[in-house]
Formats: sequence, C-alpha cells, structure tokens
Amino acid sequence: MDRTAQLTARHDGHTAPAAVAYDPPSAPDPLHVRAARVLEDNWTGGSTVPSRGLYPHQWSWDSAFIAVGLRHVSPLRAQTELETLLDAQWGDGRIPHIVFNPSVPLDAYFPSPDFWRSSTAGRATGAPRTVQTSGIVQPPVHALAAWLVHCADPGLSRARGFLARAHPRLAAWHRYLLHRRDLGGGGLASVVHPWEQGMDNSPCWDAPLSRVTPAPARSFRRADLDHGAPEDRPTDLDYGRYVRLAADYRNRAYADGAGAFAVEDPAFNALLIASEHALARIARELGATGTARHARAERLTAALIGRLWDPAEGIFLCRDVRTGRPIPERGVSGLVPLLLPGLPREVAAALVRTLRGPHFGLGTSTRLVPSYDLLGEAFDPHRYWRGPAWFNTCWLVERGLRVHGERETADALRDAALHTADTTGFAEYVDPYTGEACGALGFGWTAALTLDLLHEPLGHAVSPTGTGMSGRHDEAAQDVKGGDRG
Repeated sequence: MDRTAQLTARHDGHTAPAAVAYDPPSAPDPLHVRAARVLEDNWTGGSTVPSRGLYPHQWSWDSAFIAVGLRHVSPLRAQTELETLLDAQWGDGRIPHIVFNPSVPLDAYFPSPDFWRSSTAGRATGAPRTVQTSGIVQPPVHALAAWLVHCADPGLSRARGFLARAHPRLAAWHRYLLHRRDLGGGGLASVVHPWEQGMDNSPCWDAPLSRVTPAPARSFRRADLDHGAPEDRPTDLDYGRYVRLAADYRNRAYADGAGAFAVEDPAFNALLIASEHALARIARELGATGTARHARAERLTAALIGRLWDPAEGIFLCRDVRTGRPIPERGVSGLVPLLLPGLPREVAAALVRTLRGPHFGLGTSTRLVPSYDLLGEAFDPHRYWRGPAWFNTCWLVERGLRVHGERETADALRDAALHTADTTGFAEYVDPYTGEACGALGFGWTAALTLDLLHEPLGHAVSPTGTGMSGRHDEAAQDVKGGDRG
C-alpha cells in the first residue's frame, strides 16, 4: 500500500501583503499530509478528478499536473494517472481534454458525453469505442509529466515498462499537434477552442470569440453554476459561444481546419516545446537518440519568438490565425515561456521585468501571478481566468524563474503559493491581491503542485525537462542548452 493510501475583505489597495517565508503547520497535520489527502479523496481508482463536485471526470492537463505531485507520494499512482489518460487517445493522436466516467450522471457536468458524441462523430478520426471523451484537446504537458514521474522511481518505471508504453503515444500526440494543428503555417500549434488552451475565459479570447454566434441559451444548461457563483464564472454570452464552437467542431466530425476560432497561444506552444525536450530524454532512456527532438524544440522556440514575441511590450502575445495579427492583451500565458531554458537572455530578462512591473505586480501589488493584466480593462480579480491567480501557472512561472537564475523571486513565489494553498484549503484559484479563495476547494492540481513545491529543494535551478530533484542544472538542462546531442 502506498503512503497516500495509508493516510486515512477583498483587497482594495495596490500593495501586496508583506512577504514571509512559508512556515509549515506543526504536526500532526502538516501541509503535505493534507495535500496528499486531497489527492486521495479525489482518486477514482484509475485517475484523479480535479474536484468531486464541479469537475467529476478526468481532465487532460489536470492529470498531467496531478501526476507531477503524485510522484512524491505514490509513483505507481502517478504512472497510472497518465496511463488512464493515454488509454483514451484517439487514432489521429489527439489526447482528449475530458475522459468521462460512465458512473457519473449525465446532468452532473455539461457538455456531457451525449453532447460530444465522440464514438460516432469522432469515428473518422479514430475516437475510442470503449470510452466516451470530448473531442478537443488541452495543453501538451504530458511528456514532461511522464519524464518527471519516471525520474521519481526509475526502477519501478523500468520494471513496469512505463516509458516504453507511453513513448509511442506521446510521440503520436506531438505529431498530431505539429502537423494537424499548424493552422497558421508558421510551425506553431493552434487551438480551435478556448477550452483547449486551458485558460478558458481569458480576455485574450474576446476578440476572436466576437466572431462566433452564440448557441441559444435554451439549448444547454450550465451545470457549473450549481457549484460556483455566477459572478466568478464565464458569462452566459461567452458560454454560448463556447457551446457553438464545440458543436460546430463536432458537426465537422472533429476535422481540423479553419473554423471561426483559431489562435496560436504562447503557453500552449511553450509546453509543447518543454515536452519535446522531455520526449527526447524519454527516447534516450529507451536507447534511442534525442537529437531530432531537440532540434525540433529549437525550431519551435525560434518560431515562438518570431511569431509571438512582442519586444515593445516585453511579453509573448497570442496570434489570431484568422486575421494574422497579434491579440493586444497581456495574459499569464505570455509569461509561461520563461519555462524554456533555450530562451534568449534578453527575452527572459524582459519577461521578468514584465512580471515584476505594473501589469502583473509580482512582489509589489501581488504575491501570486494574476492570470491577466492588472491594468487591463477586462481585469476582474475573481472572475474565471480574467484576473485571479492559479496554482498551475504560478508553478510554471516559478520553475521558469529558477531556470533563468531569478532565485529570490522564485523563492518568494514558492512561499506565497504554499501559504495560499494552506490557508485556502487548496482552492482552485484565488484573488491575486488578497489570496481569497475562489472556485472549488480541495482542488486536484493545487494539492499536487503544493506537494511538488514542498519536495523541491529551495534555490535550485531546475530544468523543466529534468528530474526536478537535483541541486544543479541536471543532464536534461545541458541537453536543452546544446551540451549533449546524443
């Protein structure tokens, strides 16, 4: 039995609370035990739900982040988490953003399996027949998660053939994104729905979404409002547009091409690049060469900078594929490329200045990274992805800061994330000024990434493709920087 199974006033100003080093609560209930208990409570036997009430199925990038944390309490369960997700992969290589639990009532979540109709509408693109899924995807963080999970217990991983079974599926996933989703023709993957990027309600989507005629309100029922305050959730207008886009994609039999919404997003592509480097490490672990993967990651990094970097704004911007123009909104997605060790020094330095500056205010007006520009007209500290801070994006930025030698800022962000997870009961997201809890409590990736931050030695420069356990730039970091082309 693994260790987890054994575990039975809004802020109106603009000054961040004083930063203090995180002081874990005293026994008998330390933070890591309570975080592990959240993952135990959310475990279904083969995967971990983000939230029992609001999100009762398996979500793609949630499971990847959850596996990163689970590796610290049960490497076996972490491997199982990813294997369950990969078992639902489509024949064309896509990993669906939801894998539905058949024991959950249809009205518990919308859009439900009878909306997506994956086994019929997705038949031509290879949807599985034995499990119901959605037809869209989420950010490709899975190869990175798989490599980190392997590194937590290489002996167990090798004995189970974990990487040997995962590698061809992850390679097919990347091929799908690189070939079927290069809708802009510039080498980057595009998302065809805001839900695919993961930051569902970001103001970055407002302009391209304005072209979409919303589905009639009477044609669907929003189950999310049964679990969250309407003022914290997407508006009915936005939700109607989400439903229209998803229905149109389904009605095209999930064939990729130019639809009403197509966006090149910096975070989505940065995670693809990080996972390309991780996939190279996986290939080398299996006795193959990682040279081609590293070269592809370098080409993708050049494309990311060439197409999405705005030096005047000091941030990566989304690109509307339909118009060919950048979307002039600053979102946390534009900071996530800090995760990449191969980023040019001047780009990384500019991103750090933007992170600390007035638009995100880290260390001055905020202690956690807001999801959207503090000075933007659409900023709302509580509404879903339009301002609140999320723990997965904070984790990615914290790792990026360490990669680029910003130890002090990374340490402060780590302490703030741990303190906030502790005091909010592992909230889904929080007010970036006050840390006030929003959304669901006992949230899966919040608990999982809390575990990862607790287990990470302070002050270490951690490669996003390395073990995450080393006190130096490990071998994977050297690979990324060109020191080893095995």
